[in-house]
Amino acid sequence: MNMPNEYIFFGGFVIFVFVVLFFDLEVIGRNSRVISFKESAIWSSVWISFALIFFVLLKLYGEKLHGIENITELKSIAGKYNLSIDFNGNYAASLQEFKNVLSINFLSGYFLEYSLSIDNIFVILMILTVFNVQEQYYKQILFWGIIGAVVLRFLFIFLGATLVHQFSWILYLFGIFLVYSGVKMFVERNKQEKIEPQKHWLVKLLARYFNVFPRYVNANFFVRKNLKLFITPLFIVLIIIEFTDLIFALDSIPAVFAVTIDPYIVFFSNIFAIIGLRSLFFMLMKIINKFRFIKVGVAFLLFYIGIKLLAEHWLKIIGFKNEFSLYIILTTIVVSIVVSVLIPEKEKSN
Repeated sequence: MNMPNEYIFFGGFVIFVFVVLFFDLEVIGRNSRVISFKESAIWSSVWISFALIFFVLLKLYGEKLHGIENITELKSIAGKYNLSIDFNGNYAASLQEFKNVLSINFLSGYFLEYSLSIDNIFVILMILTVFNVQEQYYKQILFWGIIGAVVLRFLFIFLGATLVHQFSWILYLFGIFLVYSGVKMFVERNKQEKIEPQKHWLVKLLARYFNVFPRYVNANFFVRKNLKLFITPLFIVLIIIEFTDLIFALDSIPAVFAVTIDPYIVFFSNIFAIIGLRSLFFMLMKIINKFRFIKVGVAFLLFYIGIKLLAEHWLKIIGFKNEFSLYIILTTIVVSIVVSVLIPEKEKSN
């Protein structure tokens, strides 16, 4: 097993992500403006296409990720990441099965993370609305929110992977937590969350230690006045969104570990979903209230993934394949959307 291969593969991926995000900020999104539904739909399709291309690359050259060059290294990686590979055939057949499993795990993790991020969009939209952020500045704040999320996910995922490899029983804790989260989300799906800006604990904390400017100053996070540096309300909103993503990561990262414990695949699937979150946000923000059953679908996915983690041993015995999880995830997303369209919420009478 060639460890530098993992670092080269990982480093190249991180460089690609930051180059794309920089291009998005400096070339496409240089000016603050409102993003149209059409533009956001186009960019959503672009990000999804990137993820699908990465899926194909893993399917064709997945062994390059871990530097696998022979059957011994293949068995070592399969054992390390708990992959069900049939080694009864020749090396070529086993290697192709490995690449198939790797690519399917990535795609399952990607669509799982993408679907879970929809609930995140509800909360982000509520935060931006409550804090009266002008829509033309949404793109800027979401960009920096995504940069912060990439860094936080990196820390969470590789710390989580280290803990899982040291203490495998942690996966059972993840399972219990996800089942609880799924049930809680279903029970509270119609509950209206409220945020009072002046009473929010993060607002109070930041106001205690920083000079806070009393109003928004275009898309600036900081302003200098009378030789004093101030943070603007937009910076406070950014910190609240970052903290919110941190909370959502407590659900989404354990969920992807139910698909695979390979930290690189978990990271790749998470980051592809995150970089597509902003365009998905703008695409859904005007129509998200029409998808009334999305939260039910997300709650079901959390519950299902939790059960899968708890029953992993028995599922292997009966021959449960990872492709089944991909089918269940995609079916749940489609059914949630279709049922939401077919059974719209009745308008409340005054």
